Amino acid sequence: MSVWRPGEAPLRPKARGRVGRPPKLLRRSMDHRPVSARELVIEMGQGALRRVAWREGSHRKLQSRFVAVRVRPAHRDYWRAEPHEELWLLAEWPRGSAEPTKYWLANLPAETTLEELVRLAKHRWIVERDYLELKQELGLGHFEGRSWRGFHHDATLCIVAYGFLVAERSLFPPWRVRGGSSWQERSRRRTTGRGAAPGQARRHKAGSIASIRERITGWLIRQLPCCPFCGARLL
Repeated sequence: MSVWRPGEAPLRPKARGRVGRPPKLLRRSMDHRPVSARELVIEMGQGALRRVAWREGSHRKLQSRFVAVRVRPAHRDYWRAEPHEELWLLAEWPRGSAEPTKYWLANLPAETTLEELVRLAKHRWIVERDYLELKQELGLGHFEGRSWRGFHHDATLCIVAYGFLVAERSLFPPWRVRGGSSWQERSRRRTTGRGAAPGQARRHKAGSIASIRERITGWLIRQLPCCPFCGARLL
């Protein structure tokens, strides 16, 4: 990925000659050329890096060192009449690494903060998790039809159901037991150590889509006066 240094841009087209069409394409020269994103970030040095945390992990906050700068992409701009617009170049340089490891280009507004850039760049994990839950818990991967229209109908219903479950999940506060311990600690006490209950531990986390779906299903069942199939009264 090649970019122009901050404040730089490709050279304007040559002046029109006596004959022929006027030149329209942007130019470069031997002493005016773009650099790779890696070279630019290394030139800025580690002093420009800032530590940013983007979310809570399973054990601790996920954080790393980042730097962001406004640049113009240089990809094949010698075939263009106008330069590319300015974009954000975001680079991640973890502590202990000899050079930056990841790069992003973003067309977000110039006033966007570094924290917001990092949050959106790292949002891919959440998107992948949503897609996984759609496939495993709501049947997005179960469609076996052959028509494009049928696939869209199935995907639409899955997305609507997922949106409903996410909205319901936001209504439930995090589970806590007396003494301030979390549901994770309570689950570990039930399934490990002295006095552990026999049987397999629960597969789902309390705040997962599968658990919320199970709780909603249980609530709906409790609203029925009796079983719709055998007529037995439900406890």
